[in-house]
Amino acid sequence: MTETSPTVVITGGTRGIGLGLAREFLARGARVAICGRSRERVDEAVAELGDGAIGTVCDVADRDQVQALWDWAAAELGRVDHWINNAGVSTSRTPLAETPAGQLDTIVAVNLLGALHGSAVAVAGMTAQGGGTVWNMAGLGSDGRTIPGLIAYGATKRGSDYLTTGLAKEVKGGPVKVAHLSPGMVVTDLLLKDYSPEELEKAKKVFNILADRVETVTPWLAAKILAGTGNGGKVAWLTAPKIMGRFATARFRKRDLFADAP
Repeated sequence: MTETSPTVVITGGTRGIGLGLAREFLARGARVAICGRSRERVDEAVAELGDGAIGTVCDVADRDQVQALWDWAAAELGRVDHWINNAGVSTSRTPLAETPAGQLDTIVAVNLLGALHGSAVAVAGMTAQGGGTVWNMAGLGSDGRTIPGLIAYGATKRGSDYLTTGLAKEVKGGPVKVAHLSPGMVVTDLLLKDYSPEELEKAKKVFNILADRVETVTPWLAAKILAGTGNGGKVAWLTAPKIMGRFATARFRKRDLFADAP
């Protein structure tokens, strides 16, 4: 890795897809900065990632902290080529009327306000440095689909999709690009959150058709991100044709994503 290596900032990069992406960027010669809300978890992730990785604590819902993350990463890395708004949380799987107010505050703060702050800070910083790409993470709800019990999560992802599309229009003609990043259905603690054992057994039938493990998805995503896309573009792992193909071949293609799960 050299000072001319691609540089990437990943919010929420201490676990799940964020950590997997960091690992794959490093494998491709990039230098990576991650953030998380726990100093202990950040230090553990950086130690696990090894050379080329740095990390700091940041609450993405706090604009001053996000600006500090940019300033620190830009100083340490020299510039930021890719900024990935990956940090995300989910609520318990309950009807909206039964979801505690604190959970709603948190999910909107992290998933939507965090993406807004991250996008605003990164666009300003990248404009000043002469270029770069901001990536916003898609998720359930981005395309308008609704699932009872996950209304709050889906609403934040729908909002994030609007943010990405609208911001791409705002920056059109300038040096900065804004793009959608869609990892599809990935087996992480976020996907599996709050299922009862009985519910999880039923859900596994769909997961084993449509979902993938972090180590399957992130190499492809990392390569596509580094290759770049046009302003307003989208890098998507689980496309509509792939979904149709998986359902069509499900009876012949037996998978068990949970066989070796801890």
